[in-house]
This record gives sequence, structure tokens and C-alpha cells, in this order.
Amino acid sequence: MKNHIHGAELDRSAAFEPAHPVRFAAARKSTWVSIVINLVLSIIQVVAGFFGKSQSLMADGLHSFADLLSDVLVLFANRHGNKHADANHPYGHARIETAASLILGASLAALGVGLMVATGIRLQHPEQIHAVHPYTLWVAVIALAAKEGMFRYMLAVAQRVRSQMLVANAWHARSDAASSLVVIIGIIGNLLGYTFLDLVAAGVVGVMIAYMGIQFARDALLELVDTGLDEEEVRAIRNTLKAVPGVMGLHELRTRKMADNALVDAHIIVDPRISVSEGHYIAEATRSAVLKHHHVMDVMVHIDPEDDMQAKPNALLPQRHLLLAHLYKRLGYELPASTTVVLHYLDGKVEADLLLDADLVLADLQEKCAAIMADDVYFRRLTLYRGVAPN
Repeated sequence: MKNHIHGAELDRSAAFEPAHPVRFAAARKSTWVSIVINLVLSIIQVVAGFFGKSQSLMADGLHSFADLLSDVLVLFANRHGNKHADANHPYGHARIETAASLILGASLAALGVGLMVATGIRLQHPEQIHAVHPYTLWVAVIALAAKEGMFRYMLAVAQRVRSQMLVANAWHARSDAASSLVVIIGIIGNLLGYTFLDLVAAGVVGVMIAYMGIQFARDALLELVDTGLDEEEVRAIRNTLKAVPGVMGLHELRTRKMADNALVDAHIIVDPRISVSEGHYIAEATRSAVLKHHHVMDVMVHIDPEDDMQAKPNALLPQRHLLLAHLYKRLGYELPASTTVVLHYLDGKVEADLLLDADLVLADLQEKCAAIMADDVYFRRLTLYRGVAPN
């Protein structure tokens, strides 16, 4: 019993080991840096804005606090999104990142709209607008420098580990830097006597927050509805598939995104008379080529002996045992058990290769096969080979 419990604990701990440990560690470190910076900035900006009578600085502080919440969400998504695939999630857990991006985008959009509405209400009462304290300008400058530095650091990490969510979070930090710049302009205008500019800056910050939120939410929604890769990347994958030796054509290629990876389904055409094992080898070669040259999580390759988008369907043809029974009925006797029969289902008909014993008389069989090919509903071609069937 103790061994069973211990094994279960090991399974649970293994499930939380990240599939990409380097990416997971880098993302966690950069996110914790962002959490600390945003925590400090949000407190300083809100307090300084409140006592310094700057609505725009307070709005920027709320923006920093929203970033703090989004960073916590990133940590959660990064941990659970990097778990290995399991029985319930055979494609992994990367879509957790997408869901987190959707939640983050919707939250930012709501916050931005709320700030715009609040600013609009305050502008209706200009007598309530006050001059701000000069120290709020220095707080805004410090916030700008901190956010721009955080953006450059996080973008470098995101590009190194190739994480869509970290890229989004980095550009979110850049939007924060831009909003701090707007706040600086608004505070300077207020200090110069145009007191309404501080509130206008707060409204602009709200617009920026809402816009970024809508962008994040839109991208996440596109991924959740299985939007394909862009045309350039699809064209590159198509060229990679066609370049593999043994691939005679490609008539269907589908892609869909999963976080910063992609899933690919492809139908390739091979010579219909090669062996099953060679067809499988070609499929594995095409899969390896795409995985090697493109940022793809997995490739599903379907082998076709012909372009089934144009050829007549084969699905209505009888299965092997029924076809052999039909053939033997038309021949008037069964072929020896040592005979190897290779069937080719092509363009709505069947072509059969018959490998016969060396001592079998072929004259009568050839005549009967010719008669069958002339009018048979199933068989288009029957080819006889004399030799010893392989064991």
C-alpha cells in the first residue's frame, strides 16, 4: 500500500515537470522580476497620485496593478501549460496559455473602458479639477524608465525561449511605458496651467489599456477556433513536404496554432505499388523534415496512393476476403494457398498482382484472367507472376 501511494506521488510530481524546462525556468524568472517591479510601481504611483492630485498617475498605477495580476496569471499558465501530455490531454496543455491570454485581454479591455468612463465623468465637472504636485512628474519619469527597462529585458527572454505569452507580456510592458509617457505629458501640461490635461492623459491611458486588451483577446480567440498559420509559413511547410524523396504530390495540408507551436495534418501521395513499410518510412521522413525545419509541435501524415480529391472513391469496393471469393468464383476454382495476392485499390477499381508457384500451368489461368478483366465489375487488371511466394 505504501509503495502504491509513493508511486502515485511520483506520478503527480512528474506530471508537473515542464515539457520545456529551460523555457519554463526563464519565463518564471522574468515574470517574477515583473511582479516585483509592478508591485513597487503600483504602490508608489497610486499613493503619489492620490496625495499629489494626479488622476493620470493614479490611472497608471492601476495599470501597473493590472500588470501585477496578469503576471500572476502568466506564472499559473506557464506552470500548467508546460505540463507533459497525459491521457486527458494528449496534445499537451499549451492551450492553457491561450486561455490565460484571453482572460488577460478581456480584463485589460474592461479596465481601460472603466478608466475612460471615469475620466469622461470627471471632465464634465471642470471646477473639480486641481493642479497636481510637481513631485508627481518625477514619479512618472521613474515609472517610465522602469517599464521601458522591463520591456527590453522581458522581450529578450521571450525571443530566446520562443514563448508567445511572454512576448505578449513584454509588449504589454512597452504599452505601460507608453502610457507613462502620456502621463508625463499630462502632468507637465497641468503644471503649466492646463489643468484638464492630467484628466485627458488618464483617458488616453484608458484607451491604450483597452486597445492592448482587445488585441490580446482577439489573438487568443483566433487560436481557440483553430485558425491556421499564415500563408507564408504554410507555403514553407508545403515546400518542405514536397522536397522529401518519395513524395509524389501533396493534395491536403491543414495547420492550427497551439500557443507558440503548431499542429500540422498532411496528405501526401506516394507510388501506389511500393510496400506498406516503405510508405511508412516516407511518412516518417516527411514528419521529421517538418519538425526539424519548422516550429511545429506534431505532424500527422496520411499516405495516399493517388489524389483522392480527384480519383474515384474506393471506399465502396469490397474488402480483401470478399474480392478473393469473387475472383475464385469467376475463375471456377481457388488458387493454391502458396499464391500471394497483392491488391491495389486505385481510381474506383482493383488491380491485382498474383505471384504463383513456379510449377503451376499458366495457360488456362491467363485466358480466364483476360476474360475477367474484360467485363468484371471490380477488377481492372490481373497480372500473373511465376515464382516462389515469399514466406
